[in-house]
Amino acid sequence: MLYGLFRAKRRMQIEINNLTTNEIDEGFIRKIAEKVLKEEKKEGLLSIAFIGSGRMRKINKKYRKKNRVTDVLAFPEKRLPFEKFFQELQKIQGLGEVVICLREVKKNVKRFKSSFEKELARVLIHGILHLLGYTHEKSEKAAKKMKEKEEYYLKKMSNNKFLISNKNSNAKCQMPNAKI
Repeated sequence: MLYGLFRAKRRMQIEINNLTTNEIDEGFIRKIAEKVLKEEKKEGLLSIAFIGSGRMRKINKKYRKKNRVTDVLAFPEKRLPFEKFFQELQKIQGLGEVVICLREVKKNVKRFKSSFEKELARVLIHGILHLLGYTHEKSEKAAKKMKEKEEYYLKKMSNNKFLISNKNSNAKCQMPNAKI
């Protein structure tokens, strides 16, 4: 009976919470997240939150002891100690949350001379990879592996036309004049 309940659940769920006044193209965000999770063969609930600079600074200070704004933070879901006994529970258990600061993404656009869509995709991919266990803080080898994965997915998105390079695009998540 319990097993049947778990099988009825969707295996991949993406929850998007926009806590800013800026419009976000949820379809764009969802496509990127689904592509990465599918290729990495991961299932479960992924939460993505868009927040302002003030909140990001507070969260970064509280959890990383860094009193500054950052573009993306990732918070993996804690694993239940008995998950090895319930494989289906593991599949519906959350992957965690990716928190993105849109103002920092916009700053990255200028800094890296990139498009807003590409930078948004980059930080989202970066955050998802952290949830999946990739890191750039433990060793150069791990950092290189994570960077290669990021570039792989960005290239894949560009090839599939997910990323819009045209500056005159009408994409909702492009915010050239938005106050963030």
